[in-house]
Amino acid sequence: MNAISEKAREAGVVGAGGAGFPTHVKLAGQAEIYIVNGAECEPLLKVDQQLAKKYARELVRGLELAMQAVGAKEGIIAMKAKYGEAIAMVTPLLKPTMRMHILKDVYPAGDEVITIWLATGRRVPPAGLPKDVGVAVNNVLTLINLARAVDDGTPVTTRTLTVTGAVAHPVTLTVPIGVALREVLALAGGATLADAAYIDGGPMMGKLAASLDAPVTKTTGGLLVLPADHILIRRRTASDRTILERARTTCEQCLLCTELCPRHIIGHELPPHLIVRSVNYHHFGHPSTLLSALTCSECAVCEAWACPVDISPMRLNKMLKVQLRQENARYTGPLHPADPMAEHRLVPVSRLIAKLAISEYNRKAPLDETPYQPARVLLPLRQHVGAPAVACVAVGDTVSAGQAIAEIAPNALGARIHASISGRVEAITEYAISIAA
Repeated sequence: MNAISEKAREAGVVGAGGAGFPTHVKLAGQAEIYIVNGAECEPLLKVDQQLAKKYARELVRGLELAMQAVGAKEGIIAMKAKYGEAIAMVTPLLKPTMRMHILKDVYPAGDEVITIWLATGRRVPPAGLPKDVGVAVNNVLTLINLARAVDDGTPVTTRTLTVTGAVAHPVTLTVPIGVALREVLALAGGATLADAAYIDGGPMMGKLAASLDAPVTKTTGGLLVLPADHILIRRRTASDRTILERARTTCEQCLLCTELCPRHIIGHELPPHLIVRSVNYHHFGHPSTLLSALTCSECAVCEAWACPVDISPMRLNKMLKVQLRQENARYTGPLHPADPMAEHRLVPVSRLIAKLAISEYNRKAPLDETPYQPARVLLPLRQHVGAPAVACVAVGDTVSAGQAIAEIAPNALGARIHASISGRVEAITEYAISIAA
């Protein structure tokens, strides 16, 4: 582990744009190219584009450090053309070994496999990783956190997220990690609906928020408020049985889900229509067809954009993943030629917003970093890929903001957790640590 990687480990830096892969592990590897994924293509979310504008120096510094750690010869910042103000702030700061790559306003340009392909022409193989093609990727906030960790020793104790949808004042906030979602909702003026439902994340890949008592974590990118009967809520609340029955009774094998699947069009086997057919006929078909479900990114294009009869191949893939992982199954398959029309099959975000019936919520959510001091926080011990962190404090201990309160489990993939506020440790469970100010 190099010094930069060690600083990231000490600060608890994880990927802020996805599942939360521990950044220190990525920085301990090697790569020819380091990409900053600044696409932020989830409709309505406005975090990275505003952070890149305000903290352009920290972003470029984070990229410089990441390149140094992995030995990269080229750094690429990939941002959509519509983020003109951020591009204007970042571009003059780029080093000779760095360049800006301008993306079209399409979905899912932020899927790291698609970002790599668009920015470099390299295609990550099915079930592969960016390192397999000599590339490493992090998003904007991750590299800002890296710069702060290395240069100032600042641990990750806050999270910036967009609170939008049916709220009084859409806003992008920076709050202590562990703050309850209901508190960030209040900071946006509260819901404007009596019968509201909530998505943790963006409208395409975000998860249904079962409770507003759930805490903000290192990977929380947004809180979206919608009517309880909105199509995006109905899809998320549909049972697996309903999804299966709908697929069996209405799929007409039109192939649109496959022809528009972002992974399929760049050469992965993943054929959603064949997976639907196979599931409908009791897993009949070529074994690799079902196994290819493991390569699904769950971008929801098949569900929210492609299917004309409201089937969700993505949900079928998720069900299959559970079963296949229990069986320790692995997918292996070749990388096929990309579709010649691949770039033109990505989804225009403006049309996607209309299709999702969220046009009325497509409003500005300005960045507001006014310090917020909650009365208490609940810090999950697992805010990252890998094993939960292990508490290194006891109930009743007095802790300071920034103090390490949970360490990486021995011989495990994980990340440190730090106190996001100063106070007293109220409770420790196998899942979380509660601190009261």
